Amino acid sequence: MSDKPTTFEGTRNFRLRLVLATLAGTPIRITKIRSADLNPGLRDHEVSFLRLLEAVTNGSHIEISYTGTTVIYRPGLIIGGQLTHTCLGLKPIGYFLEPMLYLAPFSKQKFSIVFTGLTSTDVGGAAGVEAIKWGLLPVMEKFGVREAEIHILKRGSAPLGGGEVHFICNSLIAQPLTLHALEAPKFLAIRGVAFCARVSPSVVNRIIDSARLALKPTGIDVNITADVWRGENSGKSPGFGVTLVAELKKGWRIFAEGTGLAGLLPEDLGELVAYQLLDELTKSACFGRNQLKLVLAYMAIGKEDVGRLVLHRDQVDDELVWYLRDLKALFGSEAFFQDGAEGVEDVDAEDKYVTLALKGMGFTSASKKIA
Repeated sequence: MSDKPTTFEGTRNFRLRLVLATLAGTPIRITKIRSADLNPGLRDHEVSFLRLLEAVTNGSHIEISYTGTTVIYRPGLIIGGQLTHTCLGLKPIGYFLEPMLYLAPFSKQKFSIVFTGLTSTDVGGAAGVEAIKWGLLPVMEKFGVREAEIHILKRGSAPLGGGEVHFICNSLIAQPLTLHALEAPKFLAIRGVAFCARVSPSVVNRIIDSARLALKPTGIDVNITADVWRGENSGKSPGFGVTLVAELKKGWRIFAEGTGLAGLLPEDLGELVAYQLLDELTKSACFGRNQLKLVLAYMAIGKEDVGRLVLHRDQVDDELVWYLRDLKALFGSEAFFQDGAEGVEDVDAEDKYVTLALKGMGFTSASKKIA
């Protein structure tokens, strides 16, 4: 392990850089955090996330500069265990929960964390709790992590929250399996869940009806469950939302989600999320854009073998390129792209796809004793 920290700038991929550094056992320095803002430095939710990272590891050392614009993080061992984390700041529980999916399977002890805060989705990109449950846990299964669960104990809509979510990961593995996802499968069915808390139950039916209407031309079976919350478990603020998941062959899943914002009608939300899902499906192969970072992280730390993955050309954007640079900086893993895709049956569509090859670094969880 090198003592000289790898340096990054700005808040791009802030959580993931810290999580990847923990897996790599590499110290990092993040500089120029909102240095040009009128209110420079870390926000409450970022400090809260650093505290969570400190709680699930042993021996981690975090230094924050006086202005909060520089963070030096020296990771320790991932130990997991049982804990409760209060999600501070304006970010929902998903912002804190999603990065734990990267660490939990490689921990010394099983993860059992109760998060309290907002259960809604984040406009800025953090996945909602339902989306993580239906869209990201199946991704982990593909890499051999089969015993991970998420239970929503209480709903908590913005702004007051009051939600409670229990994340359990009982699968402790030494390293992820090598992935070969070389097809662009057709979707077979659309499932979903529409929820409401502290509002009329008819809101959920309005969301479901408008989503069904928008998805009707696909001719695919659509099954959206109503999830109505009442009483003390429904949180402190009224709210509603919907998560839709397209199920593909061989267990691949692609999802879209949305939460009711001020002035947005339930009908508009159902229609909007349905169109988002269809858009995601036309621009995806086996994985959607919101699943790729987890997939690539697991591929990078897998066995010393080359994993391959088909991507739609639209998925190769700035966000992906920046993330691949982070993987290279921390793991030394380089991704190679090749035009076309072997497993795509439609010849006309073949030029829409590229195949990404990524060699695993042969990571072994530091908490696993070497025989």
